[in-house]
Amino acid sequence: MERVQVFLARHLWAQLVLAVLAGAVLVQLLYPQGSFADVLVRTAVTSVGAVCVALVVRRKERRAAGSTDGLVSLDRRLRTGDAPADPAERQAMRQLVDQRLHRTRHRKAALALLAVMFVGITVLTAFTAGPRQTVGFAVLTVVFLSWMAYAGGLNDRRLHAMDAALGDTPSGLGSPATGSTPPAHEAVPGPPHRMP
Repeated sequence: MERVQVFLARHLWAQLVLAVLAGAVLVQLLYPQGSFADVLVRTAVTSVGAVCVALVVRRKERRAAGSTDGLVSLDRRLRTGDAPADPAERQAMRQLVDQRLHRTRHRKAALALLAVMFVGITVLTAFTAGPRQTVGFAVLTVVFLSWMAYAGGLNDRRLHAMDAALGDTPSGLGSPATGSTPPAHEAVPGPPHRMP
């Protein structure tokens, strides 16, 4: 499973192809009229906007990580909760975490909007289509929203945990209390002052 995650993280095109294929299969199951090739083409065309957003996000994250391999490494550390000790890696992780926290700051509102939209589509489908489409959209609504809530919550917890870990000083890099200047109570006294 780890190899699959690494492969998908390294090759964004594979994620996009799988997403388009999954969407085409779902549409074909709900509306079996027409050939799968036509459905695949329509799904790919309607996914252009989402693909562009994914490419822009990937470019920003890769720039923060320094390279694709660096991004894969940081993603693995995020999943395991292992904060990097190297200063350059910590800086890259900080930028990545900040970007993702900024993008997901309205996660709950977006999830509520998706719930309203999916439930509305399911209700409209019940009035305008057959039972096959209605049941299909109802199942899709429950599965998709449940997965979004779970995955979004898990990702949010990982990001906040890493954010807190990056706030701590890593071992070996020193701390404000152990700088070059000794504390006041440990200061070396100077020569005694002579009175005239």
